[in-house]
Amino acid sequence: MTAPDNLQRTQSVDLTNCDREPIHQLGRVQSYGALVAVSSDWLVQHVSENLLQILGVDVDDALGRPLYELIVSDGFDRIRDSLRLVDARDSVTRLFGVALKASGQSYDICLHQSGQTLIVEFEPKTESRQRDVLTEVYPHIAGLRKTGDLRLLARDAARSLQQIAGFDSVMVYQFQPDQSGKVIAEQRLDGKARYDGMMFPASDIPVQARALYTRSLLRLIADVNDPGSPIVPGVSLMGEPLDLSLAVTRSVSPIHIEYLKNMGVQASMSVSIMKDGKLWGLFACHNDTPCYIDYERRTAVEMFAHMFSYELTNFDERERKAVEDGARRLQTHLMAHMANGASLDKSLLAVSEEIRNIIPHDGLLLYENEELRKTGDVPTEDEFREICRMLDRGMGTQVFATDRMANFLETAREYEDRTAGIMAIPISKRPRDYLVLVRRPVSETIQWAGDPTKPVTVGPNGTRLTPRKSFDVWKETVRGRSVPWAAREVHAAEQLRTVLLEIFLKVTDAQNLERKRAQEQQQLLISELNHRVRNILNLMRGLLAQSSSSARSLEEMTANLDGRIQSLARAHDQLTSEQWEPTSLRALIRTELEAFADRKSARLVMTGPDAMISPQAFTTMALVIHELTTNSIKHGALCDQSGKVYVDLAVDGSGGLLIDWKERGGPPVTPPKRRGFGSTIIENSIPHELRGDAEISYKMTGVEAHFRLPPRAISQIVEDHDTQPPMELPSMTNEGGANGLTGKGMVLEDTLIIAMDAAEILKDLGAADVKIVSSVAAAMSWLDSNTIDFALLDVNLGDEQSLPVAERLAEAGIPVVLATGYGAAQELVDLYPKGTVIVQKPFSQSALEAAFAKADS
Repeated sequence: MTAPDNLQRTQSVDLTNCDREPIHQLGRVQSYGALVAVSSDWLVQHVSENLLQILGVDVDDALGRPLYELIVSDGFDRIRDSLRLVDARDSVTRLFGVALKASGQSYDICLHQSGQTLIVEFEPKTESRQRDVLTEVYPHIAGLRKTGDLRLLARDAARSLQQIAGFDSVMVYQFQPDQSGKVIAEQRLDGKARYDGMMFPASDIPVQARALYTRSLLRLIADVNDPGSPIVPGVSLMGEPLDLSLAVTRSVSPIHIEYLKNMGVQASMSVSIMKDGKLWGLFACHNDTPCYIDYERRTAVEMFAHMFSYELTNFDERERKAVEDGARRLQTHLMAHMANGASLDKSLLAVSEEIRNIIPHDGLLLYENEELRKTGDVPTEDEFREICRMLDRGMGTQVFATDRMANFLETAREYEDRTAGIMAIPISKRPRDYLVLVRRPVSETIQWAGDPTKPVTVGPNGTRLTPRKSFDVWKETVRGRSVPWAAREVHAAEQLRTVLLEIFLKVTDAQNLERKRAQEQQQLLISELNHRVRNILNLMRGLLAQSSSSARSLEEMTANLDGRIQSLARAHDQLTSEQWEPTSLRALIRTELEAFADRKSARLVMTGPDAMISPQAFTTMALVIHELTTNSIKHGALCDQSGKVYVDLAVDGSGGLLIDWKERGGPPVTPPKRRGFGSTIIENSIPHELRGDAEISYKMTGVEAHFRLPPRAISQIVEDHDTQPPMELPSMTNEGGANGLTGKGMVLEDTLIIAMDAAEILKDLGAADVKIVSSVAAAMSWLDSNTIDFALLDVNLGDEQSLPVAERLAEAGIPVVLATGYGAAQELVDLYPKGTVIVQKPFSQSALEAAFAKADS
């Protein structure tokens, strides 16, 4: 709304003048209470001039003195003890019936913080009660009808609030989307409805007033003719007026006083109705004569308003639930139609009546794959395609609803006598398809409480709006608009959008994408299978090579290799039985003991919680536990009839798992004279592959091994475990150049056995020394202080790739060979530096020799 042309002059008078009025800094209080502002050390800095009438203390005597010298000690103690309750922003503390004078006169007190100043307001207690005023509220709260009719709920609330507060009239005033207000219920003592159903312009309640209503929920104006009492001094030493935003006795804007007088009101009380943290509306209470109700009763009124807000939320929830129930029924019927082979458009048209019951409309259009289907009163196809272009340009993924299309599409004015409102529901992403509901225009007469244009005149309050003097009914006829889409209907449309999007994606997009997805999935599975098979084959080759190098006879090599392969097989069987998910460590240990120690497995004593460990950690631990078990059976506690193995599991402070393996009661232990492959697995597998810790001691009393698995290797700690008996597993038995490298090399591989095997091959090919590292960070750190002549890099290192290391070595001109279990070699060639040679796992000595010869050429 704008001001008339004859007033838009250099004085810049418009509706925002009211919005700029500092109503929180009026510098005075209403006469029914007094105000004192004190510093953090209780010195009085500001007082209202009526302090003598209210508290019996002269203004000059109060300023600069401590508050505790002005009131009795009991009263001051109650105020001081309540300070802890006013720390939070916008927090107000109320004290009722506090004695502040030696005469015993009691007061209701309000405390709140305003910046660095504590505001204390006093209202003399004017009536004594035999019972708590809050008890009067409970029957009225219980009397609010739990109905599906908002107007009935509002009428109950207006009637109850009038009885609690005693005002001549109470209105329930609901804010509209454009911030105008509508009276949805009115209760008057004379039984005559004066404003019920009428609209009030948004400018009647300025922006800053609405902001204060959200902070201070109740506002009493006891007498519009009360001149109030000034606050002295008017400003602080810094020249700032006192902020009275939360002051209950704050005086009233002259413009608002004039507005009330023009209405014929002598006293008013406004009570905020909040919903979902926002200002939903007001209880507007008016009286034909001055009317004061004390602070305690006003608090009861405020509590009633809170309960009404709660019932409003329940009302919305009931409507929302009804909408969701309807959407579920609609989904069921839609799916039933489509299950019988009906297309999406035919299914929608078949349930159009059910859609109409949930969201009333006059016509329906389905725009799918550039094709239009329609039923009922709808725009022409050309008109609708223009609407679709408008939606494509500006609509997001949510429902769009308007009761006046012409506000968004200028050409819609040409047919607004046929189509005024639309609700567009997107049902796909690209290309954009819509289900659109249409409403015909309705000719509506809106009754305003006075002319909503609110003529602007320069009044006695300066260059500001003078409130209108007439509140007589002013009628406005609205054309080109449909019935507005209610919030519950928009919510229902969102529910329908979810249903249709799900169906659309399942039935339409799924058919188009299924073939491509299947091809991609097949390629991914082939690639992953290729990678896993090659890694497994390379692992087996490493086991064979390392077992043969550490064995003293063919029989020992065969037994060692067979045991290690069987251990890995059992570990993989347990993992795959759980679909490659985290698996029990306790089950692994007991399975290994029962597989090799037979009846001696009863001599295993395990304590502590169970741990579900990751597949990678499970495979590593299978080999470690296997080596410890076979060593114990050959040389340790399980080689005779009396020894025992104690395994203690515990969780450390960082969430890691501690594993203590102790053997007791066996023959005396002597440290091994040579370091074999088994010892290497025990000591190095966990640090190398899992970034954990390992330590083994060969004590006279028995072997002791201490391990720590890091938190990332552990999925879950199970305190109340119930270890299942080990599963029966099938027995696995074993079926039966010239050196071209010189200098120092590096192997970057996250599987220790493969890394050790690769290092031995490179040494056989002539390398003087080979450094083994398992991560990009470790490689980069080692290269900072060492130089190499060649490198063998695994492509995938768990959750990272070796590309940064390859790029660094390429810049230095060092030959690099990549080892990979994946088959997509060309993609790696494109990704890694030029000149990088790729060798497939499992690799042989001749394959590595040829690869390095090519890399060095």
